[in-house]
Amino acid sequence: MKKKLLSAVVLCSLGIVGCGGDDNTNKPPVVPKFNTSDNIRNYLEGKKMLMDGTNIPTHPNGFDENLDLGPNSQCYNKVEMVVGAGAFQVSSTAGSLKDVNPTTKVGTCDNSQANGAPQVFTTNAVLIDKVKEDASCFDVLFTYTSFKQQGRGSLSADGKTLSLELFFEGRATGATCEAGGVGSGNIVHLGQPFTGNAVQVYTVSAQ
Repeated sequence: MKKKLLSAVVLCSLGIVGCGGDDNTNKPPVVPKFNTSDNIRNYLEGKKMLMDGTNIPTHPNGFDENLDLGPNSQCYNKVEMVVGAGAFQVSSTAGSLKDVNPTTKVGTCDNSQANGAPQVFTTNAVLIDKVKEDASCFDVLFTYTSFKQQGRGSLSADGKTLSLELFFEGRATGATCEAGGVGSGNIVHLGQPFTGNAVQVYTVSAQ
């Protein structure tokens, strides 16, 4: 027994086997707390976020994706966001709106088929406010040169999913964490109770 213990000590001192102590190789990665706006901003800095497929809501920014609104239609193929120096660069690729009724202007949004080149917008300012302790809800305001989006968001505990329930500024009331969590309802859009799904879900990853 003494020989076996001595051998272990020798091997340990030579660095041939692990000796415990400061070995961090098996420790799980540290996930930051998202309990403040600065913590959320710092975490998203340098990250890429992608919304596509079933993560695209039926009513982005409050408008039915099947409604033909010309250049303002909300039918999307995908939306990518990259954060750098605190600014969000948003690249939106339209989906294909098919079989539009000329009278009702309603068609069918095909999210799987891209239509044209992406439109790129960069925020002038981003406000994250009233953050709940677990980031299950926080108020957001995205300011661009020609428009603003406001609403509420959430960030998953592992930092891999960002959800944003957004509306164009001045078009909706009740889209705040005070009124309820992301996707909970209680929203009035253009003077009518909002019953659609405006929650944009993004997968967060490194660039």
